[in-house]
Amino acid sequence: MCLAVPMKIESIEGPIARASLPGGEYSARLDFLDNVKVGDYVLVHAGFAIEILDPQEALKTLKVLQEYAELSSQIPGQASNPDSA
Repeated sequence: MCLAVPMKIESIEGPIARASLPGGEYSARLDFLDNVKVGDYVLVHAGFAIEILDPQEALKTLKVLQEYAELSSQIPGQASNPDSA
C-alpha cells in the first residue's frame, strides 16, 4: 500500500526539496508543482510533491497519523510486523 504524507518544505535546490515530518527529513521532487516555497506543506507520494496543502489541514493529518502509529504499536504483532495489515 502507498500513502501520501504531508511534509514541510525545509529547503529547495532546483527541482528537489528537503521535506520534513516528525521523525526525519526526505527528498521530494517538485516537478508537478509551481510556486512551492520554504515553509509550505506539501503532500508527498512516491518521492514527488503532488499538492500544496493548507498548513492547518496538514498539521491535523500529521496528528492523526501520529495517533495511528501510537495505537498500532499497542496491537500485538503490529509493531514488529508492519506488513501484516
